[in-house]
Amino acid sequence: MEIQPECVPCLIKRCIYETRLVDPTREYQVVKESLRILNDAYAEGAVSADIATRVHKRVYEIIGTTDPYRDIKKRCNEVASSLLPRGREFVEGSGLREAALVSVVGNVMDFGFRDDYDSPDYLSKKFDELLSEGFGYDDIDEMEEILREADNVVFFTDNTGEIVLDTLLMKAIKDYGVNLTVIVKGEPILTDATMEDALEYGIHKIADRVETTGGFAIGVDPSLLDEELESDIREADLIIAKGMANWESLSETDYGPIAYLTRSKCKPVADSMGVPLDVNVAKLFY
Repeated sequence: MEIQPECVPCLIKRCIYETRLVDPTREYQVVKESLRILNDAYAEGAVSADIATRVHKRVYEIIGTTDPYRDIKKRCNEVASSLLPRGREFVEGSGLREAALVSVVGNVMDFGFRDDYDSPDYLSKKFDELLSEGFGYDDIDEMEEILREADNVVFFTDNTGEIVLDTLLMKAIKDYGVNLTVIVKGEPILTDATMEDALEYGIHKIADRVETTGGFAIGVDPSLLDEELESDIREADLIIAKGMANWESLSETDYGPIAYLTRSKCKPVADSMGVPLDVNVAKLFY
């Protein structure tokens, strides 16, 4: 996805947020360095995920941590674990659509850029309401058609907490008899799930294979992927990508078909995907 003017204040706001989690005295330096990178990199056609990766990498260096969101991520997983029985009840006796909806609702566990998404407990308060909305964009039937004939499926995860609820969708996908590869982040970045989360919540017991993106990146940087894994992604019958950052990065590749499952939480992403703002999205791109 090409960076949009609205992305700039959003990115700065998130950088300030993560700085305050660790060392508020570094705010001015963080903003100055972030603006320096943006001044250098912001241009028509520049990819939002690439610029955000550069900015966040520098912010982490300034505030002196590799994981400013560690405590929040722990709370995300706790909240999602408490909601998992309700999610399981919602999905029980149903199909792929219900499992995907629970998974997408978990995508609201994403902080620092909107005032209403203020804590992991937001999902506890809004879980039933978000489920009752259903999908605002729904390509689940087309996804099912592919899954019925598929052999290999790749699943890119997004946030902590969210990954706990993703387990219901992963199990529903496995019911189609496919080989499932799940890919988590190679290094901590924002609130995204890593191998530590995958192992803690049993993803390795559901999927046939759990891999990582290979390094520090917003979304997915194909240049960091293991060569064999990158080949497998290209040959997959279906790729499932959770969250907005995976859209921002993977939409710049020629991978496909990709089913993007996300909450459309910002206007630039919603507009670029061709979906309404603030809805649950399951959209397939070939």
